[in-house]
Amino acid sequence: MNVLTDAGPPEVAQAPPDPDDIGAVFDRYARDLLRYATRRVGEQAAEDVVAQTFLTAYEQRHRFDPDRGELLPWLYGICTNLLRRQRRTELRHLRALAAAAGAHPEHVDGPDARGSERVDAQRSVARVAHALAALPRRQRDVLLLFAVAELEYAEIAAALGIPLGSVQSALHRARTRIKKALAAGGTR
Repeated sequence: MNVLTDAGPPEVAQAPPDPDDIGAVFDRYARDLLRYATRRVGEQAAEDVVAQTFLTAYEQRHRFDPDRGELLPWLYGICTNLLRRQRRTELRHLRALAAAAGAHPEHVDGPDARGSERVDAQRSVARVAHALAALPRRQRDVLLLFAVAELEYAEIAAALGIPLGSVQSALHRARTRIKKALAAGGTR
């Protein structure tokens, strides 16, 4: 067996889709945007936000400038702006996550070590969700674009239309607050 010939065709980097071809843009990026939006506002609201993101992108495709960056960060910018309008939904989702993670941890798995680890993990999730809900909008947007969408600093700057230094500063502040929330242990 020849590994080079039997391994299939080599992967070729795909060219980004044309912003005018909304079907190709959707096929390429919908999953990423849905994952990001779902983490922020829950599944049902996320589907609406992502659909609106693609509608807005198509309506504003003339505003996309490939010289300023790639299509995906531009789409994340649109999605994040739409999510800002869903702020109350996002905060309810984070608070519900915090409450659910902190509720009834004694029913997880009993007194064994695994159960104890799960209780600790649930409490950590609750503290992080609570801290995320308490972050200022820009810090939360930057942190989630970095952690959930896995964008680079420059892509976040392009997505949000802010300077690179502001991205770095907001991310540092957000991380500091999240670390404090985790270090707080059982206290809120």
